[in-house]
Amino acid sequence: MRQFHFTVDYKKYVADLLRQHDIDTAMALAVGGNYEATGILHTELLAMAGMKGGDYLIDVGCGSGRTAACLSRRTNIRYLGIDVVEDLIKYAIRKNPKHYRFAVADGLKIPEQNNTADFVTFFSVLTHLLHEESFQYLEEAARVLKPGGKVIASFLEFHIPSHWAVFAATVANSKADLPRPLNVFLDRNAIESFATHLGFTVASFLDGDKPTIPLRQDIVYDNGKRESGMGTFGQSVVILQKN
Repeated sequence: MRQFHFTVDYKKYVADLLRQHDIDTAMALAVGGNYEATGILHTELLAMAGMKGGDYLIDVGCGSGRTAACLSRRTNIRYLGIDVVEDLIKYAIRKNPKHYRFAVADGLKIPEQNNTADFVTFFSVLTHLLHEESFQYLEEAARVLKPGGKVIASFLEFHIPSHWAVFAATVANSKADLPRPLNVFLDRNAIESFATHLGFTVASFLDGDKPTIPLRQDIVYDNGKRESGMGTFGQSVVILQKN
């Protein structure tokens, strides 16, 4: 079986975290921290994009289940979460209802039939893939989505000044020869081109440095920062709709 770079990188990354921390801390850090706050932001973004009760969501790169955990408390949906790291999937299963399904991802494949899903999410996924890999995953999303279904994907772009810190840290890690998961920037022209070739329409772009997500409750981050009214989780977002 082919070993993708992101599978190797993230298995090692999660294993290192589990050696250094208790499991709850490790599972939160594995998805970037702010487990509860980010789960709420993802849930509110999905609501903004029109997700309703009864919809079917496929959460690609579900990690340790933070989005699922929040969705299960607030929305009656069908859910499938996939991730390349088995330890993350095991934790997500523990944290979520029995009727939520989870599976270890097989490379760039989505284990679902054609034209079945209402939403496919890629939260902090395209940020770690080569462009050709992002295209293949979006191609899979186009296959499994119903006509009119939506992709919600976060991404990093040089257009947003605050994203430079991610690039600078990546450069520093490279100079120090520190093994970390790959960070990739993706510009909007590339996303628009992907959409054209895959049969999507770009519904909207959301800037990563502007509060654009309506919040129904205050959010408290790990550092104590509180957000109310409108929120953002830092990365830019594209919403694509299948033609």
